[in-house]
This record gives sequence, C-alpha cells and structure tokens, in this order.
Amino acid sequence: MFGRRALVAALVLLFGVVGAKAGSERAAHNLSPEGLARVSDYIRKEIAAGTFPGAILLLQQHGKPVYYQNFGVRDVATELSMSADTIFRLYSMSKPVTSVMAMMLVEEGRLTLDDPVAKYIPAFGGMKVGVERKAEDGKVALVLEPVNRPVTIKDLMRHTSGLPYGYQGGGAVRELYADANLFNSELTNADFVAKIAALPLVEQPGTVWDYGFSTDVLGRVIEVISGKTLLQFEKERLLDPLGMTETAFFIADSAKFPRIAEPMPGDRNINPTTQVRDIKRPTRWESGGGGMVGTIGDYARFAQMLLSGGTYDGRRYLKPETIALMASDHIGPETKIARDQNYYPGGSSGFGLGFAVRTSVPPGTAWPLGEYRWDGVGGTFFFIDPEDDLFGIFMVQTPTQRGRIQLALKTLIYQAMGR
Repeated sequence: MFGRRALVAALVLLFGVVGAKAGSERAAHNLSPEGLARVSDYIRKEIAAGTFPGAILLLQQHGKPVYYQNFGVRDVATELSMSADTIFRLYSMSKPVTSVMAMMLVEEGRLTLDDPVAKYIPAFGGMKVGVERKAEDGKVALVLEPVNRPVTIKDLMRHTSGLPYGYQGGGAVRELYADANLFNSELTNADFVAKIAALPLVEQPGTVWDYGFSTDVLGRVIEVISGKTLLQFEKERLLDPLGMTETAFFIADSAKFPRIAEPMPGDRNINPTTQVRDIKRPTRWESGGGGMVGTIGDYARFAQMLLSGGTYDGRRYLKPETIALMASDHIGPETKIARDQNYYPGGSSGFGLGFAVRTSVPPGTAWPLGEYRWDGVGGTFFFIDPEDDLFGIFMVQTPTQRGRIQLALKTLIYQAMGR
C-alpha cells in the first residue's frame, strides 16, 4: 500500500495538481489490479516481440493517476530507459490542441463556427471542386466546378472542408495533393495555406467527412486573428499556463535530443514516400494538424483540463458547454454528411469539433457512450471517458502497428474496468 501511495504522490508532482474537485467521485467503473496486470503483460510482450522499443501508459481517474508505467527503452540505438520526460512525435494528437485554441477565440467572439474561411484567408474565396468527368472518347479529365457554399470554420473542425490528405491512386484531386508534397513543407503557415488554396477541393464543402489538412488551415486562421504565430498564441493562452513546457513543433535544445523516442529501425515510414519526421531539425511549418511534439506529462494536463470541463488547477480555459459542444457528434445522420472510405473513427463513432466521439457501443463490448478521443500516425493515442471520470494516454512510436495496438490496449483497459 505504501508503494502505491508513493507512486501516486510522485505522479501528482510530475503531472501537476489536477482539476478534479469534490463531487467528481461519482459512481464509475474502477480498474481492477488483475485487469491492469494483463495490460502490462500485453505491452511487455509487444516489446519482447520487437514491435517497438518502449512505451508509456497513464490512466487517470477522479483527477489522480491510477496506473502509470514506463516500458522498455526510448530508442534501441541508445538503450536509454523510457521515462516520463521522454519526448514523442504527437502527429494528429496536435489537432485537439489546435481545436481548443480555435474554440477559445469562439468564446471571445473573435471567431464563429459559421464564418467562411475566406473571411480570414481571402484566397479561399476562389476555391473550386475538382470533379472527374469522362469525355466521349473515354478519356477522364479533371473539371473544376464552383462550390455550392463556402468552406466554413466548422468544416475545418469536423473535416468536412473537402481538403484531403493526398495519396497516389486515390483519384485525380488526391494525386494533386500528393504531388504538391505538402507534408515535406518548409513553408510558413501563411505560405502553406496559399499553396493549399491553389488546389481544388475533393468534394463539395459540408458533404463528406474526409480526413486531411483542415486543421492546418485552422491553425493559420488562428494566426490571422491573433496576430501571432500559432506556437506563440498557444504558449500564451494554453501551453505555458497549463505547464506544457515540453510541447512545441521541434526540439530546439540539443541537450534534449537523447530524450526523443524513436520507432524500431524498420518501422520509420509513415507512408512509402514519407519517413517519421526528424524533430531535431528546426521547421518553419507549425502544423496545427500534425506537427507537435511533447511528453506524456504535458498531454496529461491537457486531457485533465478537458475532462474537468475546461478547468485545470483553478484556471478556466474553456467553458463546460464549449467542451460539451466539441465532444458532441457533428456529422450524425441528421446532417446527411457521408463518410469517406477510410473513416478512421470507426462505425461506432461520429466526429465532433476536433475529436472522434463514441455514439454507439461496438459489438461485443460495453464501451461507454460519449467517450471522445484521437491518435497520431506515430502510434500515440488518448481517450477521455466522462462517464467513468477517466482519461488514458499511450505514448509509443510505431507507425505501422498503431491501429492493432490501440484496439488491443483499449479492449484490455475496458475489460480491466469490467466493461
């Protein structure tokens, strides 16, 4: 018992004083020691099998860490042990951070969800939709058609803007995005968005959930409104006040390089043409959709703020009703929004303003409705379970195995809760 108390005390010091207050200890499913042992065993077996060098898992309930463990090493080349100050590529776990920044501006009346993006980025006023048409001779040509309505801020936040991620073989528009090589950009956010605005949309705005560069454009909107770079605004309004001092877009201090988590040498490609990013190298592109790096302690503060209704350590960042709006489904059947063939949230989830949102119980599970979450292509993921007053964060770097591992771990965690 003393050992567990000492662990919790150490974690509170590491992750900060949390925002849960009296009344949060409502009826909830609790994690069993036996179930958590199975979680630990699973991670150890994956490391022993050579899937990834190491990982960290944190589960925090009622404002207190109930499970925290470091596994393996940061990098097989250095064999330095995984530790709480290890720095990970967050990739798309950047999107919820950018979305929170945008909602701060909404609360202040400086931005509305119905605003056209062109209000802040005029080049968006001229965007067209690319449609493939077959001519009489059988040849397919890309025809540019006018938009039925402008792309809005809400479209950016729920991925219904028509701005895709590009890949070869996905159709003419997606191939244009792939050829633009946007992921390897060394542009500022302003120049990046100018390049995006010169490309066609892949669908009419507001018609299809299609994962792509929407949140990167949202990051530029934030810059225009705030008059600051995205990182400057984030540090001023969120990162520094929350104590997220290790979160940035690259690692500027070479003394921190040994703290970087790396995938296995054979698991360092995001796709056939893009390797995991070298976060030691400075970048001008502050990608609100996928560029952040950080530690588990930093992201824990962010997650607890969300779970606590927008408050952390006595300071309010967002209103509870704003968090509730973000964690509500905005692409449900009543919207008639279609879902692309790679609909990453999965059939039991909709999508809110920055997160996937659990809208039905997956077959064979008792997972909670209202859980909201997202992950990164490098392997990291987090989930927030308001019903059980719980959040979880798994930090790992394994691009090719992320989906399988996330599903297995989530299943074991909820089994440990008796779900």
